[in-house]
Amino acid sequence: MRSVWKGAISFGLVSIPVRLYTATEEHDFRFNQVHREDSGRIRYKRVCQVCEKEVTYNDIVKGYELDDGRMVTLEPSDFDKLPISTDRAIQVMEFVDADEVDPIYFQKTYYLEPDKAAVRPYVLMREALVQQEQLAVVKITVRQRETLAIMRAREDLLLLTTVLWPDEIRKPEFGFLDQDVEVRPQELSMAASLIESMAGSFDPNEFTDDYTDAMRELIEAKASGAELPERPEPEETGEVVDLMSALQRSVEAAKSSRDKEKPAAKKAPAKKAPAKKTATKSTAKKTGSKRTA
Repeated sequence: MRSVWKGAISFGLVSIPVRLYTATEEHDFRFNQVHREDSGRIRYKRVCQVCEKEVTYNDIVKGYELDDGRMVTLEPSDFDKLPISTDRAIQVMEFVDADEVDPIYFQKTYYLEPDKAAVRPYVLMREALVQQEQLAVVKITVRQRETLAIMRAREDLLLLTTVLWPDEIRKPEFGFLDQDVEVRPQELSMAASLIESMAGSFDPNEFTDDYTDAMRELIEAKASGAELPERPEPEETGEVVDLMSALQRSVEAAKSSRDKEKPAAKKAPAKKAPAKKTATKSTAKKTGSKRTA
């Protein structure tokens, strides 16, 4: 893996040099736009809207349009003048309980690897977070943008997850939020039973990426000229008229599904013939000798 950032964790007067590595990758099919007639790749030209000339990457800079229509252009050197101190440092701001951070803020997760000379303070930070059951709220600048992040211990590593700022979370505006919806106690109790009947321990390895498997099968069929797989007919789901009845049937279906997943009961072992007296005495002697020892 190639590191995407190099700096140090700033923890009080302690500095821990680290490197940042992306911890996740998406296994998705990336398609190209091609010409239907000859499968040729489609290319796009970078054309200026003012002079209508094609430009190269070296002639392109970043621009920000103001409310009055004026365009402010920024050179790469302008970003180096930003008055931020987290471009080479992960600044620890505070420590919080894990349940205080709403997952809606989470963005992207990275691995933190210590420099050879910083392994001991790195492990100290990791173990302290585990012992105190805390997360570290930090600031870091990645790709010329300062962001909040959460640093936590996972197995033998420190992980850093960037998070959104509060003003980047959209406010939900849905009509039903203003409605006074009544839920009957019987319905709530049945819903709780459904949740309980479907409860389990999260193990992502137990789930399959059906879309990726189906897409791979489709591409292989197209490549070999084989018959394309047929899409299964969706199950008919009628409108829920009686919520209580629907919940009851759901609980019964969930329990039935769980019963089918349970392994078959093992047959009781056949009864052995009674052992000979001499063998019993011999066993007793061995047992007695072990106890004495």
